[in-house]
Amino acid sequence: MYRMFAPLVVLALATHPVLAQDATPLPTLTLELNAMQPGPTGCRVSFLATNTLGSTLDRAAVEMAIFASDGGIDRIVTLEFKALTAGKTKVLQFELGDLSCEGIGRILINDITTCEGPGIGATACLEGLVTRTRADIDFGV
Repeated sequence: MYRMFAPLVVLALATHPVLAQDATPLPTLTLELNAMQPGPTGCRVSFLATNTLGSTLDRAAVEMAIFASDGGIDRIVTLEFKALTAGKTKVLQFELGDLSCEGIGRILINDITTCEGPGIGATACLEGLVTRTRADIDFGV
């Protein structure tokens, strides 16, 4: 009896369009370490921050651990990214005083200390965090 219905099932499945999978990208906060250059008082680090969390961030701050070339922690800093408009990429530069770029071996995102916006909290920023680097050092979580 099942053999009789098998062709009907195959025919029914073949005539219905396959439902497309949801292609909506996940909400993210992407931070790219774009460049490291000597500055007047230390190493100038440049980041690209792209907010696709679905809402403007009124304020964002990221705690980063800066590791020396030998692997030891040099310092922990909190960088204020300020407001990040939804769907926009922003360039930010920070001067790490009294630190040469050659002396930096790794930058670790230790925490998202502030992530404020309509319907957005620190958890959303941390869970949606994506990191990239164009510099010759390790950058990530």
